[in-house]
Amino acid sequence: MKKTLVSALTTALVVGAASTTFAAANPFEDVPADHWAYDAIAQLAADGVIEGYGDGTYRGDQEITRYEMAQMIARAMAKGGGDKALIDKLAAEFADELNNLGVRVAALEKKVDNVKWQGEIKYRYINERFHKNTVDGANEGKIQRNAQYVTLRLEPEMQINKNWTGHARIEYNTDMNSAKNATNGTIAEGDEDDEFKVDRVWAQGDYKNFQIMLGKLPYVTFIDNGMVYDERVAGGQVTFGSKIKATLTGGRANILDEDYAAGANSSTTASYGAIEIYNDREDKFTWGLGYHYVGNGEYFKNLQGHRDTVGNFHEGSKSANIWDFGLGWKFDSNFALHGAYAWNSSMESEALGGDGNKARDAWYVQVDYKGADPSDKGSWGAYAAYRQLGWGVAIAPTYDAMKSNEQGVELGLSFVPMKNFQANFQYFMGKNIIVDRGADDKASRFFTELNFFF
Repeated sequence: MKKTLVSALTTALVVGAASTTFAAANPFEDVPADHWAYDAIAQLAADGVIEGYGDGTYRGDQEITRYEMAQMIARAMAKGGGDKALIDKLAAEFADELNNLGVRVAALEKKVDNVKWQGEIKYRYINERFHKNTVDGANEGKIQRNAQYVTLRLEPEMQINKNWTGHARIEYNTDMNSAKNATNGTIAEGDEDDEFKVDRVWAQGDYKNFQIMLGKLPYVTFIDNGMVYDERVAGGQVTFGSKIKATLTGGRANILDEDYAAGANSSTTASYGAIEIYNDREDKFTWGLGYHYVGNGEYFKNLQGHRDTVGNFHEGSKSANIWDFGLGWKFDSNFALHGAYAWNSSMESEALGGDGNKARDAWYVQVDYKGADPSDKGSWGAYAAYRQLGWGVAIAPTYDAMKSNEQGVELGLSFVPMKNFQANFQYFMGKNIIVDRGADDKASRFFTELNFFF
């Protein structure tokens, strides 16, 4: 932005237009330099609707805050003239600040700019390698899979009233038809699979120390940072509390099918209910406890069943009861350590070929260094983690480089080379937990993701 334009903005701060209320301490954050309101205020200044300081000086090197922006808009409203639609739009944007200044904003009832949009374009490349065995132990050789995907994601937010907003996530996903499976030296082309869907849509009410969400809503388990579940829930969720919070979630959820460990990537639905109690995630020391009920008779009675010594299969419980707890510690602004443990108390230790002790629990320990922020050019972050994702517990884990039924080391790096563009790189090296489902104890995966935000 040219200096003359910045000067025009700052000269709009007219002391004479402000009442004693205007002189109150500024409680608001600075407006980003690329905010649309900067150009709007500049236009009003150029039209003569907003004037300069009383001494006629120009202070082009002075920061502009939301509070000061509100002062300019209040003067423009009082003076009249200019672009009324533009002034109404500004008044809606800075309604809270104007109300604190004692200025009634009629534009609040006009729902100016009532829908806000944001989104991203995402490119993903995945390379995974492992050995494949038959059930009788014969080695079928190395498997290598390569896949590329592009996603367009739109996320509107709609203001319903003072406390309620509407939200949605609309996605278009395309397989770039480059997925290839290599088995004993042969290459098989993957099928192109384009998909358009309204992935999530929900209404959200925000009150003091209380929030309610209804619809097809996003849910990430708070206690374990998504180790147990990071998917959609069709139902409702309430969160209440201040320093100590409780979240209750219930509805229908997406869970993995029992062939996932063998390479399949499909899911089924189940009834889901959860309660989580945890402290403020911004605290230096974080903790939490949770319980999750997942019910799907056909799925779980097979998943949690077992075969006896003579080969007879015995069905297990028709539901899963998952308990988890998590801890975290922020050493300073750069380093943080966190981890969690979860177990399925309904799953028998004999389940899944005698590996039930690992299949029925999950845990991780992770160290984070710094963190990437898409709005901050040059920011970056890295992490190192060890995870064991038991099949009967990690029903829809959040990780990109790891799957349920795997354990091992995961490394990650994120970097923002330019504003609103973030590159993520993740590498997993480890093994499968259940080896009689079509894979042996070696697995690795490289995950690359490029995100363009708007």
